[in-house]
Amino acid sequence: MTQNIRSLNLDDFKHGDRFTKAKFVQNLGDAYKNIGFVAIYNHQLSDELTENLYRYTKEFYALPLTTKMKYHVAGIAGQRGFTSWGTEHAKDSKVGDLKEFYHFGQTIPTELQDTYSYHKNVWVEEVPGFNEYGLKAYAALQETGKYILRAIALYLQLEETYFDTYIAYGNSILRPIHYGPIVDAPKNAVRAGQHEDINLITLLMGASAAGLEVLDKQNNWIPITALPNQLVVNVGDMLQRLTNNILRSTTHRVVNPPKEDWGTTRFSIPFFLHPVSEMSLNCLPNCVTADNPKAYDDICAGDFLTQRLIEIGLLDRK
Repeated sequence: MTQNIRSLNLDDFKHGDRFTKAKFVQNLGDAYKNIGFVAIYNHQLSDELTENLYRYTKEFYALPLTTKMKYHVAGIAGQRGFTSWGTEHAKDSKVGDLKEFYHFGQTIPTELQDTYSYHKNVWVEEVPGFNEYGLKAYAALQETGKYILRAIALYLQLEETYFDTYIAYGNSILRPIHYGPIVDAPKNAVRAGQHEDINLITLLMGASAAGLEVLDKQNNWIPITALPNQLVVNVGDMLQRLTNNILRSTTHRVVNPPKEDWGTTRFSIPFFLHPVSEMSLNCLPNCVTADNPKAYDDICAGDFLTQRLIEIGLLDRK
């Protein structure tokens, strides 16, 4: 049975009194400790924006593969533009996932482009609405993620704005994904193999079909869904490292549909919220205790991202 995860009202944090705000912070932390995912409503993403982004996402993926490949940029580990079927795989697997995806990244003001040397976004000529609504969704999810991280900072007994400067021009990614029809019986391939996300937090608008499952503390796979107009938000590996496992990155996957539904497609649009590359992921001192000794070597976000891109097959080892 699909489980509806805990729902929290972001307005309680943004506009509530100090008691309402404190309760939101506690509930958020408890939800992450329990299952690792939470649903958020009253976020920045409007229904109109979501509907149009899915509309143009479907139009883009309906293009011939030869057309979509015009927007593949070699040598940048899929960080912008189009990545074709089976290229990415889970960290501990060599079997390519049954998906294709597109990446929108940070838009940097001209005066800051020398400071942040990110790859430029790639614009799809055939479906201009894909570009327009991709960037609008990016901005809305970035703003929502800022408030989630502010609540997490308070939960960790940090300054509320601890993450703000790290994410303002962070290396975040919006990823519209297409899981296509399954034509032949897959041997070991699934739509997305079990994995943990790389980043600080992931914000996921409702997918077009079921399939997301998370691994609970009893090692059971639990189907997850969010109610309409909600975002599913989960912890990634960067936040797990930073908090020395106090907040854990939850293992999840996207399973193949029943055989009678192999001819169907699935669309999903996660926003992976990353900090700037220079941010230290060294375990926070207040998260290291005698009962919870330091679990990770020191590393910065950029080096950790590079390491993980190699592990999932998007970047060649040098």
